[in-house]
Amino acid sequence: MRHKAAMFADSTLTDPPAPTLADARATLERVWGHADFRGRQAEVVTEILAGRDVVAVLPTGGGKSVCYQIPAMLRPGLGLVVSPLIALMTDQVEALKQQGVAAARLDSGVSMDDRSAIWRQARAGELDLLYVSPEGLAQPHLIDRLHDLPLSLIAIDEAHCVSQWGHDFRPDYRTLGRLAELFPCVPRIAVTATADARTRDDIVRSLRLDDAKVVVDSFARPNLQLSAIRKESASRARTDAAVIDLVRQRRGKSGVVYCGSRDGCERVAEALRTAGTNAIAYHAGMEARDRDRRLERFLAEDGAVMVATIAFGMGVDKADVRFVIHADPPGSLEAYWQEIGRAGRDGEPADGITLYGPSDIAWTLKRLEGRPMAEEVKAVQVRKARQLFAMLDGAVCRAQAVRRYFGEEGAERCGVCDLCLDPPAVFDATVPAQKALAAVQRLGERFGKTRVIDHLLGKTKDVQPWETALSTWAIGADTGQHTWRDIIDHLMFEGLLVEDPNEGKPLVMLGDPEAVRTVYRGERVIEVRAAAARAAPARERTRTGRNAALETMDADVRARFETLRAWRRDRAAEQHVPPYVIFQDKTLLEIALAEPGDLERLGHISGVGQTKLDRYGKGVLEALRQAPG
Repeated sequence: MRHKAAMFADSTLTDPPAPTLADARATLERVWGHADFRGRQAEVVTEILAGRDVVAVLPTGGGKSVCYQIPAMLRPGLGLVVSPLIALMTDQVEALKQQGVAAARLDSGVSMDDRSAIWRQARAGELDLLYVSPEGLAQPHLIDRLHDLPLSLIAIDEAHCVSQWGHDFRPDYRTLGRLAELFPCVPRIAVTATADARTRDDIVRSLRLDDAKVVVDSFARPNLQLSAIRKESASRARTDAAVIDLVRQRRGKSGVVYCGSRDGCERVAEALRTAGTNAIAYHAGMEARDRDRRLERFLAEDGAVMVATIAFGMGVDKADVRFVIHADPPGSLEAYWQEIGRAGRDGEPADGITLYGPSDIAWTLKRLEGRPMAEEVKAVQVRKARQLFAMLDGAVCRAQAVRRYFGEEGAERCGVCDLCLDPPAVFDATVPAQKALAAVQRLGERFGKTRVIDHLLGKTKDVQPWETALSTWAIGADTGQHTWRDIIDHLMFEGLLVEDPNEGKPLVMLGDPEAVRTVYRGERVIEVRAAAARAAPARERTRTGRNAALETMDADVRARFETLRAWRRDRAAEQHVPPYVIFQDKTLLEIALAEPGDLERLGHISGVGQTKLDRYGKGVLEALRQAPG
């Protein structure tokens, strides 16, 4: 590809020919080492190459960034990328540099001298992509400088941040709609992995992308095995023990454990370290420099486990994360899918496991109640939380439920989640639900869950005459205590009952009045999973792909693979970059399996672009020659 400066010069004489999809494919193969686009990438790239606006909702790991990076390289001018986090910008810029793409970022961590050098490069047409934050873009001097440059496109990454209906609303994103006026002739692309129909509409309206083509790819992630485990109690010690056991089962694999609080992160990380896991705590309460060091460790060290709050993860492209565990569930299906999606970005099998319980939804709702937001927005967020917990405690294929939530028609069962592998028995609990709701109402919404169950069973200690006189006294004596607990928990997940924290002594109260009335009238059927089915161990998934190959490969192939990983680790340490931006594990494994003897054959392996071949090819071949066996 010709230098951007030459293209600028040509454009003063005559308009250069518009780049084609064939040009984009050639760039994809030359720079990234991939023969063709995946999913609906080509459709998105075609729109931007033609100078048209587009909103792209593509799955995590589906190559959203390539959809604007390649057009920015091919179209005349500088590609401007708006990104929400410094860590995300840093990660993407370093990866692009490794591939020989001229990219830079402007954020608070960039020195004045480096800023000056970046602007000189931009004016000389030597940059393909410039990453900035929405806060930085709000500065008038930055807009003024950009007005002096020809822009090839404007990309708004993690575009769900613009929507107040989404799970990660950022007020600074709402101002990005003015880019339509500031740069009226520059095509814009908004990309995200998680946006339901309402959020997509808000993105279009807020960013003033009314004429944009909206491309929504399938939300299917067939390599992810989803499961959920209901907490038997609110005990932190029992939850921590469950997490330690789950991580121990995946010893030596890289993963992420999400906790709902900073204290929880520190506690779980310490417990994992005591159990022999290389665990790293990460949360917003740490100094920025400390967080950066911990992130570098996670990215660089094999088998590291990051224990984090939601402050961690957006856009971190560590491809070999083999599991994500939610010790505390997130607040919505969007957040769930975004966070679970950080596993298996290389397309290999990975696990997404969520621990959940009634105390979690009570905590989620209390947190929402304390947030400053319009009542209409708060109501939507509460509903989203209910939908997440209904999925976790439901009996429908988890991946299918998520895909339907995002509006994907025709979504089939995944066949690999815990509910598909071990379908749970369900029973019609409509009548027991009516009894439970009535008991809460007759008791004046003044007692906790255990007390309500005792009332239904007729086992309240030191019972008073006023209670035995109630019509609901002992009406549930024919149902077991554990079953009543399951029914009441499910009613909480459905929003028919709510739990008031009451300073550590939770009280059970009726939920949405109209919804409760539909149950009383028999218009709404309540189905609850049978406890025995939930307690049964899920059958082990048959592993396929490169992870299975790793476990069964010949000793000499494994020796070559480990030698290549050691070589990559040294190169990454020399450059202070994550190992995966040099080569991903799947590329190293293909090299170890193919054992190419020369540069030409090495260059034919997927993931080995021309720049990486030129830069690392001889080193890779030398490492192969030095491998034992």
